[in-house]
Amino acid sequence: MSDLARFWPPRLPVALRDELLAAYASPGRGYHDLRHLTEVLEHVEALTAPDDPAREPVLLAAWFHDAVYDGQADDEERSARLAVDSLGRDPLSDEVARLVRLTATHRPADDDHAGQVLCDADLGILAAEPARYASYTAGVRREHAHVPDADFAAGRAAILRDLLEKPTLFHTTAARSRWEERARANVEREIGQLSPQ
Repeated sequence: MSDLARFWPPRLPVALRDELLAAYASPGRGYHDLRHLTEVLEHVEALTAPDDPAREPVLLAAWFHDAVYDGQADDEERSARLAVDSLGRDPLSDEVARLVRLTATHRPADDDHAGQVLCDADLGILAAEPARYASYTAGVRREHAHVPDADFAAGRAAILRDLLEKPTLFHTTAARSRWEERARANVEREIGQLSPQ
C-alpha cells in the first residue's frame, strides 16, 4: 500500500489525517477500509493533472467520503457533515462536503468536473482484475453479514442494475477509456451470479 501521507494537504493538521486513517481501519469494515481509501486516492491522482484546480478538493473529499461507514442510508451525509465539522473555516469545506454527498448516487452533473472525478475514482473498483473484484464483493458481503442471503442478493443486484442504467458507468474521458468495458463486464457477471438460478 502506498504512503497515504502524500495525498494529504500539508496545510492541514496531521492529527485530522490520522483520525481519518483510524476510521478507515476500524473493525467491521469489509470493503470500505484503508485499501479502498488508497485505491480511491490513487484513482484521483490518475484522473487529474498536478495543476488541475479540482485536484485538492477531490483528494480531500476522497479522504472523507467513507469516513463514516456502517452500512446505513445516511453514511454519505454523515461523512459530509464530518468534513464540514473537521475542516471548519477552510475555504474548501463546503466543496468537499458537496463532493462527498455525490458519492451517494454517483451521478454528477455534466459540467461538474470535480464531481465526475470523485465518482469515477470511487467506482474504479468496478474495473478491477478478477481477484481484486472478488475480494471487493466478498468485503461488501461481510459488511452486510446481518442481511439474509436472498435479501442481500436482491438489494445488491438492484444497486448494480441502477448503475448499469446510466449511459456510462464513468464520467471522465480518461476513466471511460481505461475502465468502462471491463467494469461493465464485471458488473454484468456479478448480477448473473446474484440472480436466482
